[in-house]
Amino acid sequence: NKNNNNDFRFVNSHEKTYAVRDTSSRETLYARIRQRLSASKNMLVILSKDTRYTGSVLSYEIQQAIDVYKIPLIIAYPGYSAIFDVGALADMWPEALLERIDNPETKAIHVAFQKEPILDAINQFTVNCNSLANGINYYSQEAYRSWGLVK
Repeated sequence: NKNNNNDFRFVNSHEKTYAVRDTSSRETLYARIRQRLSASKNMLVILSKDTRYTGSVLSYEIQQAIDVYKIPLIIAYPGYSAIFDVGALADMWPEALLERIDNPETKAIHVAFQKEPILDAINQFTVNCNSLANGINYYSQEAYRSWGLVK
């Protein structure tokens, strides 16, 4: 978002609320997360091999986004030019996502950590429009081809 040579812009809900200090209690942090989620239209989640399975604040955010705020997740994976087999990425999912991925309430799209699919998903899938069918959505090969990410 700070790269002036790139038109990749988005509103970060973390900037809409009071900052949380490193010394803040977990309950203060959770209150800020709930406040930020209540003002969000969707949630961008970046997962990698280094993502913790349990005990992270990310797990709490995912649980709240799905269970309470019904926010669609845009799940991005660095190191990929396209995502076509969502199940093959399950080893990167935190427990909160793994437990909810097949729940009909879960709305998610899995994308490569690339500007075009992320921007498209942010603009298309929100709490107000273009509902996702489930937690295992992904873009077609044609979509990635149109973005120049695959041949």
